[in-house]
Amino acid sequence: MTNDLKPLAGRRLYFVGIGGSGMSAYANIARAWGADVRGWDARETIFSRTLDGVDVDLGGEPAPPEGYEAIVSTAHRARIEGTPRADFLAELVGARPSIVVTGAHGKTTTTAMIAFALRETGNDPAWIVGGVVPQLGGNAGTGAGWLVVEGDESDRSAFELRPRLAVVTNVELDHHAAYGSTAELQAAIDAWLADVPDVVRGWELDPVGFPLAVPGEHNRRNAAAAREALVRAGVDSAAAEQALARFAGAERRLERVGERGGVRLIDDYGHNPTELRAALETVRAESDGRLVAIYVPHVVERTRHLHTELGEALGLADVAMVTDFVGQRDAPREGVTGRLVLDDVPDPTRRVWAPSLDDASALALALVRPGDVVVTLGVGEPWRIARAILDALPDRGEG
Repeated sequence: MTNDLKPLAGRRLYFVGIGGSGMSAYANIARAWGADVRGWDARETIFSRTLDGVDVDLGGEPAPPEGYEAIVSTAHRARIEGTPRADFLAELVGARPSIVVTGAHGKTTTTAMIAFALRETGNDPAWIVGGVVPQLGGNAGTGAGWLVVEGDESDRSAFELRPRLAVVTNVELDHHAAYGSTAELQAAIDAWLADVPDVVRGWELDPVGFPLAVPGEHNRRNAAAAREALVRAGVDSAAAEQALARFAGAERRLERVGERGGVRLIDDYGHNPTELRAALETVRAESDGRLVAIYVPHVVERTRHLHTELGEALGLADVAMVTDFVGQRDAPREGVTGRLVLDDVPDPTRRVWAPSLDDASALALALVRPGDVVVTLGVGEPWRIARAILDALPDRGEG
């Protein structure tokens, strides 16, 4: 590789929060671009397996070795001084012709679609995706072509990035601690896009009509945005469609966890009303069985503002189970718990309160029966519920 493809050669970087979806990707990109990489996290995560060969300190407090720069995730900025992760991502985007994807829904899948199709069409991309994509081998890639990045509008860090091409999948208020209104969010996006040479706005496009390997109308919209971005990046439209048709999805996006005892387990990252509704409508359309939804809330402010809409979306299921906050991202508020969501689930959906992940697994095992489809939903680790149920179900010979 040339020096142009090793822009971080000679740097020593210590990633604080390296087990996060974004930070693990940044670490792998940095290593490929020439940096000496180490890191710290409180514990192992599902992204730890992508860090093979990286020295990672677990537990205690982060302690960069002498001579290492600390790159600090938002979640751990109170622990140590260093370069904020958003600033480091901006540095990566500025080092390579880049495509940045953001929006309230679908940004992980759309980013992964673009990266996958670029690779399939011989364009050798690098990528940073907020989820593990099995067909890509992980959440980060280190090719010499376009850098494709999932940008986060929740903390406005996406708006610090300066790509050649921006994709905005949709605009919907989802992060009430960062924006006072949809108008404020739209204004922030518009101000950012004013400095981007080429822009794809997903809501202006019709859903694709060609067959996809991933289900749901929402994925047809994701594919439409991806196809438009690919064409603007120089990929032939027919070749883009052929590649997108082979895309099989990212982990935790309607991921099939398994089946045992006639019960199917599916896990999804959906965490706001639109995403819950899209996931449950898609599963409902593909199954005649009873639908059991288990939702794990993660953000207090989202729950405070949207508990009615979240509850109504869970009403698409036959049984709706809600836990209390697990690994919550923001400060607690008196009177705001997962019960607010559960109380707004409409009849005739059966409502079940499960304070913890373990409670949810035990209660679900007591109520599921052959023919049911169980969907776990939310940020963080709701997948642990699905896997615990799968492991404990009696094997009747199916699946």
